[in-house]
Amino acid sequence: MSGGIDSSVAAYLLKKQGYIVSGVTMSLWKEGRVFHGDFSKDACFSPNKEKEITETSEICDKLGIPHTVLDISDLYESTVLKNFKDEYMGGRTPNPCIWCNQKIKFGAMVEYARKAGLEFDFFATGHYARIDYENGRYCLKRGLDPLKDQSYFLYRLTQKQLSTTMFPLGSMTKKDVREIDVELGFHPQGHGESQDFYSGSYSDLLDVEPREGDIVDTDGKVLGRHNGIWNYTIGQRKGLGVSAPRPLYVISLDVPGNRVVVGYEERTVNTVVRADQINWVSVEDLPKPVHVSAKIRSTGTPVSCEARIDETGRLCATFDVPVKAATPGQSLVIYDNDRILCGGIIESVD
Repeated sequence: MSGGIDSSVAAYLLKKQGYIVSGVTMSLWKEGRVFHGDFSKDACFSPNKEKEITETSEICDKLGIPHTVLDISDLYESTVLKNFKDEYMGGRTPNPCIWCNQKIKFGAMVEYARKAGLEFDFFATGHYARIDYENGRYCLKRGLDPLKDQSYFLYRLTQKQLSTTMFPLGSMTKKDVREIDVELGFHPQGHGESQDFYSGSYSDLLDVEPREGDIVDTDGKVLGRHNGIWNYTIGQRKGLGVSAPRPLYVISLDVPGNRVVVGYEERTVNTVVRADQINWVSVEDLPKPVHVSAKIRSTGTPVSCEARIDETGRLCATFDVPVKAATPGQSLVIYDNDRILCGGIIESVD
């Protein structure tokens, strides 16, 4: 229970269906952590935990269900934030929400809840995704609302995790969920919601001193200076601080040379994307190439491609049309229509 619209309505629907429901909230913010962001903005990782927990408890009271708060801040720091820092310092761009879902929200939080004395058969969230059981495996599918589908963020869930997970909103539209929320008086009409990981500067989480280096073009010519390669991501156009006859984009991050490499838009496209750390979802292997579709970031729609396991054991997607700014550290997720077959962390692109 985050206290937001989706988790509140999910809990209501489950109770309406006859389930005995308990609300559980993660406390992630560690006391003493420095915050220079906007306190007025809500985010998953935020110092506003007391306000959010109070609001969540009030909604649980309206629902007539118990509410438990679990302090997972230490594990969150050592797992999600450590991965976040390691990836950025290595010149990669991680997706902390994906890591958190696998390791914390659907992992540690469930274990912490049982240790706290809660007894339950299923774990439910307000994500817009669906789970079916087909051919001996639990299949993760896209939510029916194309504008709210969150299956990409959940592709790393294991078969064990999927077997005890429920997504009550997976077959609903956000519009319908909002109407239920307002009708029940959980939140006012037009209530906003947080979709950000963190409302401050990412440099707060990296805890590093500025390190100057060169911004160079693809021929190695120095165009400007930067204060740390971790401030840039592949495909970035704004905020480069260098001028050229045409807009420049970040093409790559040279960690050993401490250089940000920039180039024109045509250099941002890729045809082949390779990923490791594969998680198998609706299938347990890809014995031969299959023509499916894939996403290389959470936004956008899947793009047609041939997916296979290459000679090094990595997941490889060759796209029918080039994709823009595939980024190491992000995730390559393979779809067969609505089903997620598998996915992995992007390692290299061509």
